[in-house]
Amino acid sequence: MPSPSAVSPRDVVLRPGRPPMLPTGLCGDPANWAARHRDALRAVVAEHGAVLVRGLGLADAAGAEAVFRSLTTGLMGEERESFAPRQNRAEGVYTSSAWPQNQPMCMHHELSYTLEFPGLMLFACLTAPAEGGATGVADGQAVLDALPRRLVKRFERQGWLLTRTYNDEIGASVAEAFGTEDRDAVERYCRANSIAFAWQPDGSLRTRQRRSAVVRHPATGRRCWFNQIAFLSEWTIEPEVREYLVDVYGAEGLPFNTFFGNGEPLGADVVQRLNAVYEARTAREPWQAGDLMLVDNIRTAHCRDPFEGPREVLVAMGDPVRLSACSPTIEVTAT
Repeated sequence: MPSPSAVSPRDVVLRPGRPPMLPTGLCGDPANWAARHRDALRAVVAEHGAVLVRGLGLADAAGAEAVFRSLTTGLMGEERESFAPRQNRAEGVYTSSAWPQNQPMCMHHELSYTLEFPGLMLFACLTAPAEGGATGVADGQAVLDALPRRLVKRFERQGWLLTRTYNDEIGASVAEAFGTEDRDAVERYCRANSIAFAWQPDGSLRTRQRRSAVVRHPATGRRCWFNQIAFLSEWTIEPEVREYLVDVYGAEGLPFNTFFGNGEPLGADVVQRLNAVYEARTAREPWQAGDLMLVDNIRTAHCRDPFEGPREVLVAMGDPVRLSACSPTIEVTAT
């Protein structure tokens, strides 16, 4: 175990099927320790795409915020276009997205459908679940290399299309996703971010946006599979839940769905293939209370396993990156 006063990338423990881990054995202030070893931790993330720091002793939101801020160039402000509500626990620090604990949250790159997204994701485990609940990670370059070449080429040419329906009954509401209920403000945001929108007679909002599925990492130039095509697809929803949603809202009124960039439907086989490639390359480690995890959001996708018992993992998004800095393969458009 490395000394609490000295950390080197050489101290990282690498094990098959597990994320890179750095045990600390810390006795002292986690924020001071993180500030002293910021460069070493960032070097580990740059080399491996993620690192789980064990033994840091994070115990509350204020302590997590102090650690998060010491490790980033800045935390992003209030989230926009969220797919599920979060609760604010400190400035720039949130609870995990509200998602049924008995269902997996599939692999995704956070906010990969927006024009500005976090370059670094930060997670702090305050309460570990009794069973399950790991935050798995998967390398986006390895996933890209493993996908069928023809499928990748199509997504490179066409990008991917995300459709959403915002209402007050399921998923994030308009107010939660855009920070306001004012229609003029929502429309200004959509126009500024290349999002097509249409208000429905029942007051709900439907949107469409086309984004690049493959990008280049701005620091390394490596091509990465960077999107939420599988996670936000109707075929990733539990079948009985999907049937209920289609029955209540109609196929076009699902809270979210994804398509090929030209608008053609994605078959269930395509989504299953994407999720299978992710799963084969997923590294996971059960959370322990006090753990910290850093994830390069462009290079590395993350997920959340189903769990039992209480689970409190705080999240922050740092080092914002513009999509335009990542060599997108298509022009950003609303449709």
